[in-house]
Amino acid sequence: MAATPRVKLPETIKAGETIEVRALVRHPMERGHRKDAQGRTIQRNIIHTFTAELDGHQVFRAKFGTGVAANPFLSFYVTVAKPGTLALTWVDDNGVAIQTERALDVVA
Repeated sequence: MAATPRVKLPETIKAGETIEVRALVRHPMERGHRKDAQGRTIQRNIIHTFTAELDGHQVFRAKFGTGVAANPFLSFYVTVAKPGTLALTWVDDNGVAIQTERALDVVA
């Protein structure tokens, strides 16, 4: 179903700098209103929660509803004080968690 998320970060990060994080994940975002070939309603399955954690501390959270398009794209800002790991997690209605981590290297 979901492919590896795409995450774009700056190539260099200075200590104390606020960076833009761009993230996209492939997901069909079935809203639960369409019918299959036999006329049965296709079960709703959308990504409902996205979280970003920097070294275990939540720095961003988003809640989604049925109005979000397939393959949702997010952009947010975070201030990076020191080297660490940015963990991104998308969770859908079926309980599937799509996760990725990126190392944040900070230059002096």
